[in-house]
Amino acid sequence: MRTMVLTGYKPMEMGIFKHDDPKVDFVKETIKKRLVQLIEEGLEWIILSGQMGVELWAAEVIVDLKEEYPIKLGVIPPFQNQHSKWPDQLQLVYDKITELADFYKPIYEKEYEGPYQFRARDQFLIEHSDGCMILYDEDTPGTPQYFLNLVQTYLEHHSYDLIYITPVDLEETVEELRMRNPEFWSQ
Repeated sequence: MRTMVLTGYKPMEMGIFKHDDPKVDFVKETIKKRLVQLIEEGLEWIILSGQMGVELWAAEVIVDLKEEYPIKLGVIPPFQNQHSKWPDQLQLVYDKITELADFYKPIYEKEYEGPYQFRARDQFLIEHSDGCMILYDEDTPGTPQYFLNLVQTYLEHHSYDLIYITPVDLEETVEELRMRNPEFWSQ
């Protein structure tokens, strides 16, 4: 896989309401672990729309990984100024990510008009990638289900890699990080 989409939940769907919530570190570490392996296997591009939550956190991880690995980041939002109504702190993060991205271009060169823009974004991302990584829990479908439904339809006629990050993966990361902490072993 040379080009991959990365997506998942919005923060509120995961019970996260602040960008600096400690839970974000576990999500980022899980994503990082998976990405390093894929980059070492030949992944060259990661594309995402830059929406709040998993995508924005992943973009931050990718920017950090660019210091060590030859990975490129593409940010392809559905429309211009998708972040204009976000909290100020997230707008700043988004602006930084789009500045540091290797490629940035909205699908529609206009403001939000309707849900069709999100479907067009998802279709574009799928058709311009070899696979995707999605943070997803079947018991809590949320907004990623729409992307996943398009992937399932696409898979009927195309070869496409589908990699899940599940709640179990996140729990494993939490446990690994706990065990790395020296205080864990001195109790």
